[in-house]
Amino acid sequence: MASDYPGSNNNSQFKLQNIFNVENKVALVTGGGSGIGLMLIQALAVNGAKVYICGRTEEKLERVAETYGQDISGQIIPITCDITKKEEIASVYDQLASKEKYLDILINNAGISTATFQTESSSAEEMKKNLFENEDATFQDWDDVYRTNVSSCYFMSTCFLPMLQKASEAQHGWSSTIINITSISGQVKFTQHHPQYNASKAATLHLTRMMANEIQSNGLTIRVNSIAPGVFPSEMTAGESGENQKSHIPKEKFEGKVPAARPGNDRDMAGAVLFCATNTYLNGEHITVDGGYTLATGR
Repeated sequence: MASDYPGSNNNSQFKLQNIFNVENKVALVTGGGSGIGLMLIQALAVNGAKVYICGRTEEKLERVAETYGQDISGQIIPITCDITKKEEIASVYDQLASKEKYLDILINNAGISTATFQTESSSAEEMKKNLFENEDATFQDWDDVYRTNVSSCYFMSTCFLPMLQKASEAQHGWSSTIINITSISGQVKFTQHHPQYNASKAATLHLTRMMANEIQSNGLTIRVNSIAPGVFPSEMTAGESGENQKSHIPKEKFEGKVPAARPGNDRDMAGAVLFCATNTYLNGEHITVDGGYTLATGR
């Protein structure tokens, strides 16, 4: 801040607890039972936010709240919900609106990956056999992936606009935010053997930009950004999780695959989400956290 007094400074504003402050913020995270969703929840709740987590499996959500809600300054509150159904999204809105004055942070994290396909072929006939005639290649499969990975982001975001706008109006210097968890799979030119998943993540990347534009065009003060992770330990990438809902990927599997020579970890994701949540000058952008994967492979 400019001042006519030469000794004036604003050093206190540069303290980490001020720059990345989510204390007393109210957040809602979808798909928070394990993997990246759990990392996001911990990053917020450990630093003082009240975090509502929603997913279809009550047992997993309760285990997260019990295991990771201990000895923290924030809270973790489970809500069972299928975010691919509008009536259930509306029910979650009503539940939150009855308890909270507003919502500061909405993170659309829920996502699925389904069938994989052999994409390498030596002829047009073989490529058709692999990608069209394969019994797993169905319109329903694509619909299911898009319903969770794209449509739910749209309907969750549009449903919670009133509570998000109230958060911005109630707190000077703060603007509420929607954060979509996408993937580097939506950025690279490769199908990575699951074209429907990659196409859905590319759609969510563009949806982020469109929603940011539409929201600001209507005079609302709600930021919309996305985080595109590379490979992080999750049930999707590791195939399973432990009793504490955490997954593991051996470091040596990635020593020659990404410049970072390792998969992402909890701290990498925590830094990304705290940055997106608290930087009120960030809007309509995509933050890629991939250890340099897209740098090495190209997009």
